[in-house]
Amino acid sequence: MERVVIGVDPHKLSATIEVVNDHERRLGSGRFTTDRAGYTAMRTYAKAWPDRVWAVEGANGVGRPLAQRLLESGEHVVDVPAKLAARVRLFDTGHNRKTDAHDAHSIAMVAVRTSGLRVLQVDGELEALRLLVDRREALTRRRVQSVDRLQALLAELLPGQAKKDITTGQAKRMLASVRPRDVAGKTRRRIAAEELAELVAVEAKMKKATAELKAIIQARGSHLTDIPGIGPVVAARVLADVGDIARFADRNRFASWTGTAPLDASSGENNRHRLSRAGNRRVNHMIHIAAITQLRLDTDGRTYYRRKRAEGKKPLEALRCLKRRISDVIYRQLVADASPAQATGKEAGPGGQRGASHTSSATGSHPHTGTSDQPLPGPAPRTLRATAALRKTEPTKHLEPAG
Repeated sequence: MERVVIGVDPHKLSATIEVVNDHERRLGSGRFTTDRAGYTAMRTYAKAWPDRVWAVEGANGVGRPLAQRLLESGEHVVDVPAKLAARVRLFDTGHNRKTDAHDAHSIAMVAVRTSGLRVLQVDGELEALRLLVDRREALTRRRVQSVDRLQALLAELLPGQAKKDITTGQAKRMLASVRPRDVAGKTRRRIAAEELAELVAVEAKMKKATAELKAIIQARGSHLTDIPGIGPVVAARVLADVGDIARFADRNRFASWTGTAPLDASSGENNRHRLSRAGNRRVNHMIHIAAITQLRLDTDGRTYYRRKRAEGKKPLEALRCLKRRISDVIYRQLVADASPAQATGKEAGPGGQRGASHTSSATGSHPHTGTSDQPLPGPAPRTLRATAALRKTEPTKHLEPAG
């Protein structure tokens, strides 16, 4: 029985698939809804090929719900990056016009031709971490809205006494000090009291969610919170979005993914770089929070920032340098945290994926994960120091910085 790849172009309400063999011959296709009936019909259709691999585009994004359902059903699933699928679509068709059928075909071709795609496995702990951090961020937005409304009401009840960063205790004391007698004033105070009660409830939920995040992070053996400026919420968002650190070959590709690596904009004799707006903006925001926190505390990050300012860099330029430095530190910590799991034979990653591999493809007997991010131009020094055993066996030239 030949092994086949099922390329999946996922959407919220539908999924388009194409079935190909390892010789890139099209064996079947179809479009199914993502409700229970459609999902059952899609799996029933796929049973015609017992030896199958599902290649889902964007398994960490829009394709995550379908990928998780397939994993829970015992299917073998690999993640296809959207960039690779776009390149195959352009080269195979000669144009970049998108249709669901073209997308499914391109995704299947990537899985057949590319070695080292990430293999997904069920990891309920990581999925719980992702859900909790999403919930925690939603509660944060609700808190900001409640505080804004409460401050506006208090400014009307107590003119000239409004506070910029008000706490629930301060708001209670301010409300207790005012007793309006007119109808509008009484209504305003009642609404303010309701907003305050909602704020207290939201903060209690935030505290509980933060405690749960901290417990899961410790249970996973992560030491991200040991880095100055990184608390449970920041660490949880990084872990949830990064998943398997093995999909990044080095710190440069990780920095490109986090949006902390500047883009080369050199031309002729001018050697310059510009700010990158690409990458994962949520993780970039978490790194920004860590950088601002380090600047407020007596840390090595603040010392580094001041040194960059003394070199003539503007505040934002120095801050971007600090963010890149923090990105490198996070990468090294994630690699260090993953090392014990690899040493004991455990599989770690988004859904528990294996480490990077460049020796197999989705149509092989044992597909492994690998990297799909593009490297930055030019050589880069080694990210991690060689171990003592490595220094004894490797030639000295391998331990010298590149360049």
